[in-house]
Amino acid sequence: MKNKKKSFYFDDYAESELNDNNKSNIVKVSLNKVTFLSFIFFSLILIFGIKIIYLSLSSEKSFFSNNTKKEFVKKRRDIVDRNGSVIATNVILYDVGVRPKLLKEKEKKNLLIKLGLLFPELDLNKIKNKLNKGDFFSIGKRLTPEEKDQFWLIGNKAFVFDAKPSRIYPQQSLFSHILGQTDDVNKGISGIEKFFDEDLNNKEKINLPLSLTLDSNLQYLIRKELINAETDFHNIGSGAILMDVENGKILSLVSLPDYDLNQRVSISDNIYTNKITLGVYELGSVFKTFTIAAGLENKVINSNTIFKNLENSLTCDKYTITEHDKLPKDLSAEQILIRSSNIGAVRIAQKVGIEKYKNFLNTLGLLDTINFDLEEIGTPLPFVWGKCKLATSSYGHGITTTPLQLARAYAILGNGGYKIKPSILETKIKPLEKKEQIISHKTSDAINLMLRKVVSLDEGTANFANIEGYDVGGKTGTSLKYNSKEKLNTFVSLFPASRPKYVLLVMLDEPKPAPNFLYEFPPSKKFPNGYKHKGEMRNTSGWNAVVVAGKIIEKIGPILAINNLEASTKF
Repeated sequence: MKNKKKSFYFDDYAESELNDNNKSNIVKVSLNKVTFLSFIFFSLILIFGIKIIYLSLSSEKSFFSNNTKKEFVKKRRDIVDRNGSVIATNVILYDVGVRPKLLKEKEKKNLLIKLGLLFPELDLNKIKNKLNKGDFFSIGKRLTPEEKDQFWLIGNKAFVFDAKPSRIYPQQSLFSHILGQTDDVNKGISGIEKFFDEDLNNKEKINLPLSLTLDSNLQYLIRKELINAETDFHNIGSGAILMDVENGKILSLVSLPDYDLNQRVSISDNIYTNKITLGVYELGSVFKTFTIAAGLENKVINSNTIFKNLENSLTCDKYTITEHDKLPKDLSAEQILIRSSNIGAVRIAQKVGIEKYKNFLNTLGLLDTINFDLEEIGTPLPFVWGKCKLATSSYGHGITTTPLQLARAYAILGNGGYKIKPSILETKIKPLEKKEQIISHKTSDAINLMLRKVVSLDEGTANFANIEGYDVGGKTGTSLKYNSKEKLNTFVSLFPASRPKYVLLVMLDEPKPAPNFLYEFPPSKKFPNGYKHKGEMRNTSGWNAVVVAGKIIEKIGPILAINNLEASTKF
């Protein structure tokens, strides 16, 4: 038998028929030799690689130790919503500066070329002038680690990196008017960040987030509908607040226009006024609810009290008061609210009288500055009471308040008359804490029934909000803005009206008529196929705000129903 050609490849030996000891030893020796050589080869590569990485890291460490300023900046507590979702947290951001005196003329030119390639958005002429001037200057602020690395890759000794904890907001614009801003040293300058600045810097609590009553899901849906309204009604701004009527917890607070909290804006710019908390407005016919409630509470009327021969207009000093529409001459107190009669509201206020009416509004907290969890709080304008001022205030003209205070007043009327304090800070409610009743149950029940009819009846001014399954009650309001011919539309709703759990206020700033607008109601028992209602060529009686509120309730209703179910199982 001829000998097979020997091979140093393992597979050749594995497949061979050689079985004697010599052949076996040859295979073992060969394998040991290959293994040993492989071990030596890969060991050298590993050692060499580790050396390179070490040198690289040492270089980077050295570079940053020489080029990074160490500045003490306080780290702040996270802020979370009611579901634990983070809405404000901390990251390390970088300010990048340049020391021109460390550069030679040729190095300056090279630096400009590299900056132009990596950062085409930079004004190179301006940077060139600063380089030639020779003084230290900033070239980038609040840069992410990725953005900082781009500067670092240039590898220029003139760069100075200032690393510090900075505030970021994952939800961007969603809570801008509530959370507020911090300055360059992480100190709160507006919103929650300012109001709770000391608490947010508490080192004992640094790992314990500040929990708010706000719900990111509800906030998103409500904000989205307000943005959609701008397309339909071309309003210049808007606001909305959703509050639990039993405890004053605010689940959502939106004001538009808003801004990305990660991009600094001037908080003094009027366009970014928090319309819900800081805005002070005449809010129109939504005040008629208080007028009728004052009449009920002071026992000068009941729901069925008839007011006969109501004029279509009346004059008081320089004021001429007219109806917004042609109404019957005889109306009950209930119908005055349902059909939003101005003259009827005047007659009821006259029966109540100035002092009792004023006291009633004060009881609801409408005329003084509210105690709240933000510094951005408006103060109602001084109001000089008199016969004619009583008349105009009865339907919400000439008298001012904030939407936040208006929502609270409706919540009190809706919850059985119990005093509440609106809050966005989550706190544990003491189970045995006794509530202060400031309005009678009888008045509360009567008002809830009337508000339901404002929405449910065809003659009611708010039937656009009659959303099947949610038992909505509410009142419309339209008013002229101060020293302007432009209008505000407001709708305040309570639902479910039979036993209110939530109050929702929607306000549109300068909405325009929408003659071709079609609002499709969802299928219901009354209209099984749904139907469309064409909008009228007017923006009165809160018509626009009612439509928006109806859409909001449709969207948030399922979420609120889930929350209610959870609450009922816990308590």
